[in-house]
Amino acid sequence: MKQVIPLLLIALALTACERDPVAKPNGEMAENVNGTESSTAKLETAEANREFQELADQMVEELWQLFPSWGISAGYYEVADQMEVPDRDFRERVVTFSNSYLRKFKDIDRSQLDAAHRSDLALIENFLDRMEWEVAQFKPHEWNPAEYNVSHPFALIINTEYAPLDERLRTFSKRMEKVPAYYQAAQQSLRKPAAPQLLLAIQQNEGALTVFGEELEQQLADSGLSAEEKQLFTQRLAAARGAIQGYVDFLKSMQGDLDDSGDYKDFRIGEDLYEQKFAYDIQIGMTGKELYQRALQEKDRLHAKMAELASELWPKYFPDQPRPEDPLKMTAEVLDKLSENHATKATFKAEVEKQIPELIAFVNEKDLLTLDPDKPLVVRTTPPYMRGFSVASINAPGPYDKTANTYYNVMPIEDFSDEQAESFLREYNSYLMQILNIHEAIPGHYTQLVYANKSPSLIKSILGNGAMVEGWAVYTERMMLEAGYGNFSPELWLMYYKWNLRTVINTILDYEIQVKGIDEQQAMDLMVRQGFQQKAEAMGKWRRATLSQVQLTSYFAGYSDILALRDEMKKKLGDDFDLKEFHEEFLSYGNAPVPVIRELMLAKLEEKQPDQGTPD
Repeated sequence: MKQVIPLLLIALALTACERDPVAKPNGEMAENVNGTESSTAKLETAEANREFQELADQMVEELWQLFPSWGISAGYYEVADQMEVPDRDFRERVVTFSNSYLRKFKDIDRSQLDAAHRSDLALIENFLDRMEWEVAQFKPHEWNPAEYNVSHPFALIINTEYAPLDERLRTFSKRMEKVPAYYQAAQQSLRKPAAPQLLLAIQQNEGALTVFGEELEQQLADSGLSAEEKQLFTQRLAAARGAIQGYVDFLKSMQGDLDDSGDYKDFRIGEDLYEQKFAYDIQIGMTGKELYQRALQEKDRLHAKMAELASELWPKYFPDQPRPEDPLKMTAEVLDKLSENHATKATFKAEVEKQIPELIAFVNEKDLLTLDPDKPLVVRTTPPYMRGFSVASINAPGPYDKTANTYYNVMPIEDFSDEQAESFLREYNSYLMQILNIHEAIPGHYTQLVYANKSPSLIKSILGNGAMVEGWAVYTERMMLEAGYGNFSPELWLMYYKWNLRTVINTILDYEIQVKGIDEQQAMDLMVRQGFQQKAEAMGKWRRATLSQVQLTSYFAGYSDILALRDEMKKKLGDDFDLKEFHEEFLSYGNAPVPVIRELMLAKLEEKQPDQGTPD
């Protein structure tokens, strides 16, 4: 594995151009000419920035040619009629692309770049290194059949009004031409899958067929395409459906064979791969093991805070009962009582929609940050091809199509059994639903992604860091309550701590499953008894933790760093600290890792306050 570019290098680079004082003959201090903001130095920086930006732009353009499906997600519809076929040749081209651009960027003199471009360079190098590592060492193409699913880019093409429908149908048709080859390559690439990923692949590819269903046929029939175009479209549609169903049948056959033999690949990736993936994906300057140990300490702290609030609320809800001696038992009983206040199967999605305007009004009233009223947020039932992973999620438009809809996906629960629904609704009760909507929508993911699309750095937007994205959403939960959302209700705060404890337990759970090898029973004890989660939630999280690696740590990692950065800026600015300014400057840097944003914010602060010394 190539060395991950340490974020510490960014910090060193940002201070590399500090002024170097030397003594004048009369004893006064003078500035070394090499450290001044001379016109020559400015020209050298401008030229280095230009050279870097031209190369970065060239790389991004080639990136969309290599990964047109990703390009569509970013709103780059120029490649919408193309589709990569994930065969061996494609993976070789990925490695060639990575190695070629790593060599080209090494020729850039990073010492001449300004702070913004140096941080872009670090993100690019990490991204290119990670691409090669994934193909050569992690190899999900061999064991994760859920990686193969054509539906999402097709859904974006047909549902996003970036062009007239007839034009989009022609694009859709041309792209469908490669669907059979895509799934043939998928079958040839798979070796021995992991069981959870195999089950998810079957579920989501069965859901993929809905994108190519009757509604699409009706759109074609009503379109202005010629008879010849419609005939070709229909032929390609039948071939695409056949390829998807063929892949599902192939996976089910493989499932039967593996069930008989028990010869699945272990979904646990082990410590070495885990730490490598953690370094690439999280980028916080510590190891996965160190974050895990920090999470264990935070779990104990949150238990103490929750017990304190539960003890305060006990007389209100259990006036005639003595408090249990076990703090965990007492906390669980109070939480269980509060969880009785929840929506129904029929009203859950409507209750989610109802709250969005309330959150917008609160953010505006408290002037926490500027919201853009022109960017639509659409609450919808999670499409079938995306189900099976999370309760709620956000699909945001990319930086090339900033005005398209952002979708807030909500798991459908109408078909749950009464027992399943009750467990789910008690978990996502009226208190936690508010925290969920803060996290996913306002001012969490939805708001952050709107800001990311406005970032002047395309690199920081498209090479997004999961810890920053998830960390921001977690940070806003606490920030909103600190600002008075919920009128400082102890019930809401107790439920918030339960939700925040889930963030911490996500990190513990992920590490203990992937590295320490705990089983489902041990995981359920961690989530249900120690995390106060309902059984349905815990079972869903167990499944999710077997499907992904490292991602569950991103919430706690990013949140901790953002909170620490806010405290640091408060200390440096004192009475001049403004919460709204902090939020908007933080979000202005796109989806960059929090340590990168920290260095950029400190460098900007130093420019404003040169007489106060260099930030620590």
